[in-house]
Order: sequence, then C-alpha cells, then structure tokens
Amino acid sequence: MSTTRTTTAGQRSADRPSAVPRASTRTLETVRDETGQVTSLVRRTQLASGLRIVTEQMAGARSASIGVWVGVGSRDETAKTHGASHFLEHLLFKGTTERTALDISIELDAVGGEFNAFTAKEYTCFHARVLSDDLPLAVDVLGDMITGSVIATHDVDAERDVILDEIAMHDDDPDDVVQNLLAALAWGEDSALGRPIAGTDASIEAMTPAQIKRFYRRHYVPANTVISVAGAVDHTAVVRAVKKAFARHDWLDTVAAPVAPRGAAPRRRTRVEAGEGHVTRPFEQVNLVLGCEGLTRDDERRYALGVLNTALGGGTSSRLFQEVREHRGLAYSVYSFAAHYADSGLVGVAVGCLPDRTEEVLAVVREQLALIAAEGITDEELTRGKGQLVGGMILGLEDSGSRMMRLGKNELVNGEVLGIDEVIARIEGVTLDQVREVAAEVFGRPELLALVGPA
Repeated sequence: MSTTRTTTAGQRSADRPSAVPRASTRTLETVRDETGQVTSLVRRTQLASGLRIVTEQMAGARSASIGVWVGVGSRDETAKTHGASHFLEHLLFKGTTERTALDISIELDAVGGEFNAFTAKEYTCFHARVLSDDLPLAVDVLGDMITGSVIATHDVDAERDVILDEIAMHDDDPDDVVQNLLAALAWGEDSALGRPIAGTDASIEAMTPAQIKRFYRRHYVPANTVISVAGAVDHTAVVRAVKKAFARHDWLDTVAAPVAPRGAAPRRRTRVEAGEGHVTRPFEQVNLVLGCEGLTRDDERRYALGVLNTALGGGTSSRLFQEVREHRGLAYSVYSFAAHYADSGLVGVAVGCLPDRTEEVLAVVREQLALIAAEGITDEELTRGKGQLVGGMILGLEDSGSRMMRLGKNELVNGEVLGIDEVIARIEGVTLDQVREVAAEVFGRPELLALVGPA
C-alpha cells in the first residue's frame, strides 16, 4: 500500500491562513493498494464563507457518514449561558422553518439512517450515517437544522425539563460525578473548563430563549464550522450538496478569512494546582480518580504520553491492571487516561473499589506512578504500548463513521488531517527516553484526588 500526500504538515500550517478569502480545494492524501487502485482519497474544500468541507472516499464502502462540527462547547460559555451548547444540541432537533421535529426523525428513519449529536468542552457535533445513495438527504436535513432552527419558546421550555432529567441521570452515575469533580478541582468549579458540560439545575432553569438564540447566532457561523464526510462519496458532489443545503437563510453569504483551529491562537497555559475533593453518595463502591496536569493538544509529546498511558493502564496487560486487580484483587475496574485541550490537559488513574480498600488502592497507584516517573517503562512495555495504540487506531477506523469522526475533529481542533501512516510513524518513533522524560515531568506535578462514595 502506498500513500501520497500533496503537502507536508509544515507546509499546510504555513499556507493555511490564506490572505485572500476564496473557495479552494486540495487533495490531502491518496492511498493506493499494491495494484495501484485508490483505496482512500482525502480532499478538503474551504468556501469563501470560511466553511470547511473534508471528505474521505473509501473504496468498497456502501455507507456514508456525515458530521457537522461546530467550534463551540461548554468552555465558551459564561456563567449566564452555562449549558447553552448542550441545550442547543437538543433544540436543533426540535424543528426548523421547513421541518417539524417529527419530520426530521421520519426522514432519516425512513432510510434506516442513524442520527445523533454530542457536546464536548470545545466543540459540538451533529452526525448521521446512511446508505451512500441517501447522503444528499442527510446533508439536506443537517443543513436545514444548522441554518434554520426555530428555537421556539415552547420547545425551550419542554426541552429544559428533559435536560434537567439528564443532569439528574448523570448525578446518579458515579463515573460522571467523579469526572466532574476532578475537572472542578483541576480548573475551578466556576471556570470554563471546570464546569460540567450539561450545565447545572440553576443555569438551565434560568436560561431564556433569547439567550439561547443569541448564543446560536454568534457561534453557529460558517467560519466556525467543519463538515466531514466519509464512505462511498464523491468530494465534488458533497461540496455541491453542502452549498445547496447550507445556503438557506443566506447562511453562506459571508466572506471570512480561514479560522485558526482551537489550539492555534496563542492562549495562556491553564495550570492545574493540587486539590482533593470528596462527594458523598449512597453507592456501594468508592470511585476515585488520582490525577495531575497533562499535556495540551498541540504538544508533540502527546504521542509519548499515549504510549505511556497504554503501558500504565490501557489494557489487561498494563501495570495498573496487573498490580491492582490481578495480583492484589483490590478492584474490578482500573484504568488510566489522558485528556488534551487547547491550553491544558489532564492525566489520571480511575479506580472503583470497596470503601475499606480505598487507602490500599491509593498507596499501590501512587507507588506505581512514582516508579514509572523514576524509571520509565521497559522495552517490552514500549513495544506492546505502540502495538496496542496502532492496532486500536486501525481497527477503530474500519467504518465510515469512525473515519468521519477522525476527519472532522482533526480539521476543527488541529487545522490539519494527518494521514494514518503519519500518525503510525509518530507513534512508532517514540523512544524509551521520551517516555521517561514525559513520565518524570507529568507525574512530578501536583496531585489531584477526586473521590465519590459513601461517607
């Protein structure tokens, strides 16, 4: 299999902020098999309005997946609009000037399509997966939702209760509670990164339709949006369909310079200080996360951290799983994680255990973190970690939905779409010294401890 890329990553970064805002199309990557047949073709078009369209034509696919990625999430909200991004995610399904909420559901259900959305701290995504012949319909429905949502007062009031129920549901989930507590400890419960994505009872109850509409008009604009499509698709046809569907309400009738990705603009590093918090819940287990400040999204050491994270707690052969569960039987669930944002990051170890084993679990985890910070990992762990990352990535990209997610997220937050071979090369290039250095730095930072469970 051979891969051809029209430009290097460095060149892409240099030519991305074009001085003249005009429509432009580039081929980013062409992958061929041993016979010379194209198996993957990635192309990118940016319209004069700033809207970016990235597609991947996949040989042999019969489905097509589309995602509309908007560069707004919970960290972009004020105290008064806390939860507005997630609120909007719900409301855009409630009807437009052309379709009712039922119409939206019926049209996608009638062709067997899968349709959903999610909100994160730094972006919101609306996505659909359909048979390739039905892709124009999915594009049209999403274009209508994004450009022509009514946001009627009665829909706001009805969906408010739904969201309050959702917040209550998350409050009953120990994993959600402990992760929200960790974020509040890391960045402050009143900070943009530290607040829960869905909002609070108080912020949702106080939010008005007018506030939501202003938030919608401000953030749902072409220059803040990426459309990613993957599967049995033709780039030119997708661009044509997008232009038609998203031209409603003069939404594309703006001219904007290319928008820098979320992490590109200079942003002061958001530091994480030491902290400890305990939330009492009548659960049978204690759920805890021991964490510290990690790396930002654009830090090149994130590949070394990825290998380290896999060796530490990324699977059943990892140090933590073997030491905490297999050798000592202290917990059923134990894993490590790394989260990256534009100006900060978190690394943590999550464990669920019986209350009387909490102190022993913490002692074992701290011991392993100190050991790996001092000595790094072994050659065997390095090889296994790389293999697990590469294999997991490739296996996770076998359908059009996962390919669409990869394209959209990378274009929106990083401003570039690295080829799979490039990502593999960066993972394979990680050395023991790089892992040791990042482990010493990250695990030497102030400790965060979040616990949720019985008093």
